[in-house]
Amino acid sequence: MVKEFIPYGRQYIDDEDIKEVIKVLKSDFITQGPTVEKFERALAEYCGAKYCVVFNSGTSALIGAYFAVGLSAEDSFITSPITFVATANAGLVWGAKPIFVDVEPDTGNIDADLIEEKLEKNTKLIVPVHYAGHPTDMEKVRQIADRNNLFVIEDACHALGAKYKNSPVGACKYSDACIFSFHPVKHITTGEGGAVLTNDITIYKRLKLVRNHGITKSPSEFIFPSEGAWYYEQHHLGFNFRMTDFQAALGISQLRKLSNFVSRRREIAKIYNETFKGNPYFDLPPERVYAYHSYHLYPIRLKESYRSRKREIFDLLRKEGLGVQVHYIPVYWQPYYHKLGYKRGECPMAEEFYKSEISLPIFPSMDDKTVKEVINRVNKVFQSLD
Repeated sequence: MVKEFIPYGRQYIDDEDIKEVIKVLKSDFITQGPTVEKFERALAEYCGAKYCVVFNSGTSALIGAYFAVGLSAEDSFITSPITFVATANAGLVWGAKPIFVDVEPDTGNIDADLIEEKLEKNTKLIVPVHYAGHPTDMEKVRQIADRNNLFVIEDACHALGAKYKNSPVGACKYSDACIFSFHPVKHITTGEGGAVLTNDITIYKRLKLVRNHGITKSPSEFIFPSEGAWYYEQHHLGFNFRMTDFQAALGISQLRKLSNFVSRRREIAKIYNETFKGNPYFDLPPERVYAYHSYHLYPIRLKESYRSRKREIFDLLRKEGLGVQVHYIPVYWQPYYHKLGYKRGECPMAEEFYKSEISLPIFPSMDDKTVKEVINRVNKVFQSLD
């Protein structure tokens, strides 16, 4: 009998979501219209930020945010190697140099204590990644930034619905901007999509520019005299990073369910934590006292004696119908980064984290029966190793 395949993550779409999208598809606006602005207002309100600009992906949101703080070819920026390549690539788009700082061995987040020793004269920006939905120690990061006159942009693509010291991630209490992703495996989805939240009006205006080809239609911002109602000016290099209205409709509907989605993820994580506690094969994801973890991922870390068997374990879990995944290969291990001069060995803790990490299934539509099934299959695989 073929076992049901259980992916590591998946979207939850209900009839209400579909109804909201159809409503917009039947309206006059299907590209960028009033629903986009409505989604931006709702997201800003949910997170407690002044401004929000939505984009057509988390990657374009990162590119836009780096532009908004003025990152350029003369600059370098600090980030984590345990992230998807987009976090670093978005800076390369503007010609800036990524500097990778090692991670904490348990959370996988950037080790804030190591940031200052990696700063260069031209470093402009720190980009902490809230890996798996566990917030980085942002107060510590902000203090480093203030001492060195740096911007801070949170890569919170994993962390919508998380909190740091009881403040929602996205409130930008300790940062200049915060990025979210709405890819289907994330906390809410718009198919593809992203957002940047900020409390800074200048950053907000620059985000809107870069999202729309660097173009302004506001007469008060024109360099040359207006030639008529059709007139516009391009002031910067920009792109078509716009979200559609029907994606925004899905986003608004999903946002209404976000608190329930995060609660369910935390319930599943609690079941895993209680069941797997003290097992001899792998360590569980931590939750620091300052963090309210939103569990985009549930990353286990193989104990040292099992790390050399990671590939075998991964393949056995897949054979059992578990869509486990690895998050992530250190960014600077990629061949493209080798061409840029990066070498293996730069961040030893990140490399150990990669060698030990496997993400187990966790998503809100998992019922208790499915959670139990995951547990049974995981136990079966690990017990077969002895």
